[in-house]
Amino acid sequence: MEHPAKKNYRSTGFTLIELIMTIAISIVVLLSVGVVLVDNQRGWHRMYTRTYSDIITDGYVARKMFDAMVRKAHREMCLLDVAGSWIEVYLYAGNYSTDVDRYARFYYQHPGENEAKGHLNVEYGNWNPGSAYPRDVVSTQRICSNVTSCVFKRAGRCASMILTLDNGSQTITVTSSSVRHSR
Repeated sequence: MEHPAKKNYRSTGFTLIELIMTIAISIVVLLSVGVVLVDNQRGWHRMYTRTYSDIITDGYVARKMFDAMVRKAHREMCLLDVAGSWIEVYLYAGNYSTDVDRYARFYYQHPGENEAKGHLNVEYGNWNPGSAYPRDVVSTQRICSNVTSCVFKRAGRCASMILTLDNGSQTITVTSSSVRHSR
């Protein structure tokens, strides 16, 4: 009869070496997945910041406002600064007006003493060509800040704006051209 202590029992569990190897492989796989997830999150955040940064939205708003005003402007009446730092377009008060009696002047305001960058502004007002002071300013609105340069051009009925914005980490150039359509 065999003694029970001398039986050759087969091991039914994992050895310590197998357990350590499994844990090591699992740690490497989890760290790799973590690194990929963190890298993807950083990339997404960087692209989101670039896409919705202040200069991107300011450039979009400036282009839309310039296009809207120029398209409503009288086709023959437009003043442009010789240096291209401002453009003035003349508008009708409403859809059924027969006289041009409004104006909009887009201009680049150079930076002040305590400012690093300039601004793009638009001045709205009434226009009375027969009076001693033909322009009556109604309001002035700042369209965007962080402007490093802005040049306005005109060719025929087309008016153009080349606007460069810089917030210190990103620089964009917005170009807009519109045709004066009104009467």
